[in-house]
Amino acid sequence: MLRAIIVDDEQKSCENLKILLEDFCKDVVVLQMVNNVSDAINAILKYKPDVIFLDIQMQKETGFDLLKKIGEINFEIVFVTAYSEFAIDAIKFSAIDYLLKPIDINDLKAAVEKLGKKTTDKLISQKVDILMQNFRSENAENYRLAISDSDGITFVNINEIIYCEGSSNYTNFYLQNGKKHIVAKTLKEYEELLSNYNFFRIHNSYLINLKEVKKYFRGDGGYVQMSNDEKLDVSKRKKEFFLRKISNNNLL
Repeated sequence: MLRAIIVDDEQKSCENLKILLEDFCKDVVVLQMVNNVSDAINAILKYKPDVIFLDIQMQKETGFDLLKKIGEINFEIVFVTAYSEFAIDAIKFSAIDYLLKPIDINDLKAAVEKLGKKTTDKLISQKVDILMQNFRSENAENYRLAISDSDGITFVNINEIIYCEGSSNYTNFYLQNGKKHIVAKTLKEYEELLSNYNFFRIHNSYLINLKEVKKYFRGDGGYVQMSNDEKLDVSKRKKEFFLRKISNNNLL
């Protein structure tokens, strides 16, 4: 059984989420619903929950204010927000789950299912630290990304990624330090996450960091030579967009 606290400044949102959890997530029991950071801290200290469902934007405070004030974090977090653009990338990069209002039942069930897989307090703390670093960062290129592989979760700066290679339902990450990480997520998922941060999908199999391109060789589609000297094909249909992208950004 997962013991939960709901933190949202809108009472109706609290009650709606509680009803959804009771109806569709039988392994979750809601201990308390609170509407501000101060009451949330008191509830967390009193009940020591397994998870808090945390609204991002409250009246005068944010969910991040709670995380800064609470001290030791030994509970899981699922952010809940009505604003798809507000801090969502920082959250995605840190591998912390989130739900968009109005809450989709399937998304809620998927989030709760992940919570059932016990995470160590150390890893929870690491993910929150990365989230807060990303949120405070004035330069998105300094964002750190959580990469889950067979050895656990590795946190890397996105500017350390040379390119990603898709292989069925897996993605291979190639880093500046020569290391390779294999992640059980599709390349499309990382394309959606990284495309606003100077990454471009040049081929069905390759998502590259444009700043790591050493040279482009012309051809039907041509190919690029990356900073690690790997040569990657550019698909014909992506060639024009790729050349426009590097031209607009003065990358070659």
